[in-house]
Amino acid sequence: MIKNYIKAARLRTLPLSVSGIIIGAFLGLNESFFKVSSKLFNTTIKIGEANILESSIFWLAILTTIGFQVLSNFANDYGDGVKGTDNEREGEARMVASGAITPKQMKLAMIITGAITTIIALLLIYVSFGKDNFLYSVIFFGLGIASIIAAIKYTVGKSAYGYSGFGDVFVFIFFGLLAVIGTYFLYTKQLNLAIFLPAITIGLLSTAVLNLNNMRDRENDAVSGKNTLVVKMGAESAKLYHYFLIVASFIVALLYTVIKFQSPYQFLFIVAYIPLIKHLVFVYKNKEEALLDGELKKVALSTFLFSILFGLGQIL
Repeated sequence: MIKNYIKAARLRTLPLSVSGIIIGAFLGLNESFFKVSSKLFNTTIKIGEANILESSIFWLAILTTIGFQVLSNFANDYGDGVKGTDNEREGEARMVASGAITPKQMKLAMIITGAITTIIALLLIYVSFGKDNFLYSVIFFGLGIASIIAAIKYTVGKSAYGYSGFGDVFVFIFFGLLAVIGTYFLYTKQLNLAIFLPAITIGLLSTAVLNLNNMRDRENDAVSGKNTLVVKMGAESAKLYHYFLIVASFIVALLYTVIKFQSPYQFLFIVAYIPLIKHLVFVYKNKEEALLDGELKKVALSTFLFSILFGLGQIL
């Protein structure tokens, strides 16, 4: 039974989900480092305490994001399963549709996952803001609730936004903008316009993963009444949209690097686009949508690699 829940959690989606957190943490830590360095009379003890706090923020943010992602995957499995959307789908089997987990059991798993994730999120908020920034705490608590609602409403309910073509918008916002900018704010307690650029990059790459998933499932989704953006625009337009997402993500990342240039190491992220270029060639030549399933991992892991290389480029 536990094995079925692990399958429903779709572990292969987790590296993508934490990519925005990694970039936000790298940029936030880099900002914090320069703040500490500029205060010549700071003691080693204070710096050490700051490092411990920052480490706690990072891991709690990672755990919170993983919790939201697993909740989203459970909800997706449940929502598509009870609606019959997964009955003839390509790729790995879904647990509710296959009967391995009953809808009632999956509902309980969603409740437990949501409760645990909420507790971790509250701890993250407390560690980040303490008792002195009540307004920030309220805002981030609201964002946490919004994340839970978004995770569930993607496929669950009659007004599920994943069935009306709005999935791309929510992925862009929550995986990109909120993940990067939110994590950065947890460290720095401030915003700057430049931080939106890497957030947009992660948002575009994350949306590309969803688009690829929807391209693979296009025919089945159309029959099942799941009107994703791919179903609405058609196969060929979906390919053009896919090219745009990946190429635009590179241009935006390059723009940030040029604006914030300090070292050639900042161009390390280009390495992550080598497999993405090969991926675009594959998509261009592809005539059988079921074969796109193997490309999902390639784009997701390339995004994860991008987040690490981009982050390292900021501190080397």
